[in-house]
Amino acid sequence: MAKKLMFQGTSSDVGKSILTTALCRIFHRRGLKVAPFKAQNMALNSYVTKWGDEIGRAQVAQAEAAGIDPIVQMNPVLLKPTGNQSSQVVLMGKPVGVFSAQEYHTKYSLTALDKVKESLNFLDTNFDVIVVEGAGSPAEVNLKANDIVNMRVARMANIPVMLVADIDRGGAIASIVGTLELLEPEERDLVKGIIINKFRGDIKLLEPALTFIEEKTGKKVVGVVPSIDKLDIDEEDSVALEKKHVSLNRDIQIAVLQTPKISNFTDFDALAYEPDVAVRFVKPGESIGQPDMVILPGSKNTIADLTYLYEQGYVDEIRALADHGTPVLGICGGNQMLGEKVLDPHHMEGDIEEIEGIGLLPTRTTMLDNKTTHQVVFDVKNLAFLGGQFSDANLVGYEIHMGKTETTTDMKNTFSLRTRSEQPVDVMDGFLSTNGQVLGTYIHGILDNDNLRRYLINQLRVSKGLDALAMQFRYFEHKEAAYDRLADIVATHLDIAYIDSVMEQN
Repeated sequence: MAKKLMFQGTSSDVGKSILTTALCRIFHRRGLKVAPFKAQNMALNSYVTKWGDEIGRAQVAQAEAAGIDPIVQMNPVLLKPTGNQSSQVVLMGKPVGVFSAQEYHTKYSLTALDKVKESLNFLDTNFDVIVVEGAGSPAEVNLKANDIVNMRVARMANIPVMLVADIDRGGAIASIVGTLELLEPEERDLVKGIIINKFRGDIKLLEPALTFIEEKTGKKVVGVVPSIDKLDIDEEDSVALEKKHVSLNRDIQIAVLQTPKISNFTDFDALAYEPDVAVRFVKPGESIGQPDMVILPGSKNTIADLTYLYEQGYVDEIRALADHGTPVLGICGGNQMLGEKVLDPHHMEGDIEEIEGIGLLPTRTTMLDNKTTHQVVFDVKNLAFLGGQFSDANLVGYEIHMGKTETTTDMKNTFSLRTRSEQPVDVMDGFLSTNGQVLGTYIHGILDNDNLRRYLINQLRVSKGLDALAMQFRYFEHKEAAYDRLADIVATHLDIAYIDSVMEQN
C-alpha cells in the first residue's frame, strides 16, 4: 500500500498543482516510485498518454516530475468546458458526452466515483507514494454533496491533507480559518497542516500571523513557500495566460490569437522560452499588429472560435497580413480554421452546420462524432517553409481532435506519422501553402521539437534579413531543470520531515 499526501486549497489557483509537482520531484529524487493523482480535473489544456487516453495537463507535468509516463489513472475524470455551463466529460481518457453543470453534478459525478476508486486502488498497488491534488476548495457547501475530488477522496482513503492558501491575493488568514470552520469535524481531523504559498516580503513580519493561525486552528503551519518567478512549468488553466510576461525586445515577434475556447496553449511555451522570440497572446479588442508570424491555436470549439474571429474583425486582419507576406501557422483547431470551410453535420459543436474558413489553405474540414487521441511519432521531409528546406525523423507530438481535414486541390503533405499510440501507421499530416507561408497541422507539441522549432525561427530571421542562429534552447532539458529548481525551493521552505511523519501515520 502506498503512502499518501493530499493538497487541498482554500480556493482555486492557490498553487496546489505546483506543490503536488514539487513533492512528486522530491520523492522521485529519493528513488521512490511516486504517482500524482487528481480524481477530477477541469481544463481545456489536456494531453494524450502513450496509450491514447486524454488527461489534464497538470497531471502530465506531475508525472514528468516523478520521472514516469503519465497514465489515465492519474486523472480518471476530465471536464472540458464547451460553452456556458456545459462540459464534455472525459472518463478514463475517453469522451462520454456533453453535460450541463447541473446534469453532471446531480446525476453523473457520483457514477464517475467508481472509476475514481478503481484508479486510486490501481495506483495504491503499483506505487510507493501517491501525491493527491484536490480542486477548488473543499468548503464549497453547494457542491459537497456530489464532491468526488476533495474530502470525499481524502476520507475514502484516509489521506492526510495539507491546506494551501495563497497569501499574494490577500485574505489568506481568513480563508484558512473559514475553510476549516466549514469542514465537518471528521474532515477537519484529516487536515494535518497548513501551507502559506506565494509569499513576498520579510518572513519576520509574517511570524505573528503564523502563530495566530496555529493557536486559532490547532493546525501546524508546515511552511511558507515564496512566490517563484519564471517557474517555467506547464499550466493548464487559461487564467495563466493573464500572467504571462512578454519581453518585446526580441528579434522575432509572434502573435497568438487568444480565442475564447483556446486549448493546449502550452504548445507555445517552448517558443516563448527562446531568447530571440517574443510570443504575445492577442486578447479580445487588441490589434494583431505587424508580427513576424501569426499563430492560430487549438480550440475546444473550432466553429465558435472561428465565429469569434469574424466578429472581432481578425479574419480580415489575418488575410491582409498573409497577403503582405506574414507567415501563418495553425495547430489543430487553428489548422481547421485556415481552410475554406468547416462542416459540422452531426452538430458536435452547436447549431451551425457550415461556416466559411479563413481560406488560406485549400482544405475542408468535417467534424466527426468520434475523437482522435494519440501520441505520435512523425518524420518531416523537405518542409519548404518560407523557401527553406528541413527534414528530420522521429519527432514527437500528440493529436486531440474531432475533425477530418481533406485537401480540395493537389497538395503535398509535410509530415509523415509513423506511429500512433505506439502502433505503426502510415498517415500524412501537415498542409503547406504553395508559397510556403501558411502551415497547418493537427499535431500538438510540434514546437517542442528543438530542431524543427529552431528551423522555423531561423526562416523568420532570414526573411527579416537577420542571420540564422545555432540551437539556443533545448526544451526537454529546460523542463527537467525547472522541476529540480521547484523541488529545491519547496524542500527548503517546507518542513519535509513533518510531512514524512504524517505520511508514515497513514
